[in-house]
Amino acid sequence: MRLNKMTQLRKLEGRRVLVRVDFNVPLGPKGEVDQGAGLKIKAALPTIRFLSTRGARVILVSHLGRPERWQRRLSLAPVAAYLETRLKVPFRFVKESIVDDEKVDRRLAKMKDGEVTLLENIRFYKGEEKNDPFFVRRLASFAEIFVNDAFATAHRAHASNAGVAELLPSYAGKLLDKEVSSLNRVLQEPRRPFVVLMGGAKLTTKLPTMQRLLKVADSILVGGGMANGFFRAKGLSIGRSAVSPVDVRLAKPLVSKRKIVLPTDVLVADELSNEAKVRVTSPDDIRDDEYVVDVGTQTVRQFADILKGAQTIVWNGPVGMFEVRKFSHGSIILGRVIASRSSGKAFGVVGGGDTIPCLEQTGMAEYVDHVSTGGGAMLEFLAGKELPGITPLVRD
Repeated sequence: MRLNKMTQLRKLEGRRVLVRVDFNVPLGPKGEVDQGAGLKIKAALPTIRFLSTRGARVILVSHLGRPERWQRRLSLAPVAAYLETRLKVPFRFVKESIVDDEKVDRRLAKMKDGEVTLLENIRFYKGEEKNDPFFVRRLASFAEIFVNDAFATAHRAHASNAGVAELLPSYAGKLLDKEVSSLNRVLQEPRRPFVVLMGGAKLTTKLPTMQRLLKVADSILVGGGMANGFFRAKGLSIGRSAVSPVDVRLAKPLVSKRKIVLPTDVLVADELSNEAKVRVTSPDDIRDDEYVVDVGTQTVRQFADILKGAQTIVWNGPVGMFEVRKFSHGSIILGRVIASRSSGKAFGVVGGGDTIPCLEQTGMAEYVDHVSTGGGAMLEFLAGKELPGITPLVRD
């Protein structure tokens, strides 16, 4: 897959460029962007600076959360404040509605070369998720060129990525280009052994990805809530842990797959808190009043040994309830193994909504070759699905 890349563009001075970025970050209790969440914003800076330093008039578009209407708590104002301190170029935030407010047109018309403007939360408008043709034309009217740098939304056919790309000359930003090239590398030319560590809550959402990776990977190590579906498929009790009947049904034909490696022991707890009483036990010895909260020590050693021999690694999903410190050890230890193995010894890719905060807790995120900003988009790309936000960027 070869993309039309933003870096191909010449003579950007004075041209207005609409850039779809992903600033969908969690906000702190006071509505501020916390330090950890800022990593996603920083990832977009190379694209913004590339355009700004070449004299383009940069118009940024992003969403935040899932607003059902215009909601102050989901305004991009805190993101704008955070971004302004890091860009160090002329910057402004336009909070007015882009649908029928002429102030927006006047402000954009007054932009100077190299200036950056951030529009208000694009999901405040109904036309965004509906990919409404009238709303698409309104967005496209702001610019001469479109750059998509939001891989995390590439699996959605929305106005600000797929719609606008049909009306304007469209290119991939630096971050999106890196996402696609990194994921293509693990699918098309992985160095072997190729090992996948897959966790998280549900098998349902990850089944297509697992089925595709079974064809190209050498081993898939399974943990987290996903493993519970496999345990139930083998007729084992998982105590008070929840698993859907659908997950159990989907797991049954996969249990016997040689490439799938399940935990040989697990950490169980009597409650879901740091005050819980815990023990390590075999999957066939889980009591009815216990929760499965992490992989066990034997499994950690086994998984670590497999990962240490890998030449290509993909990690998606924690192997336990890492948000509770007492249940985080399996995910943190394996995350550190993956990080230490990356950047030379192996090519490591980490992604998924819960996986990135888990990786950050290892203190070694900088050593991973590629940290994907996409959750659902990464899964769908690895599953071989066509992503509507990327298709318009592919070279003919």
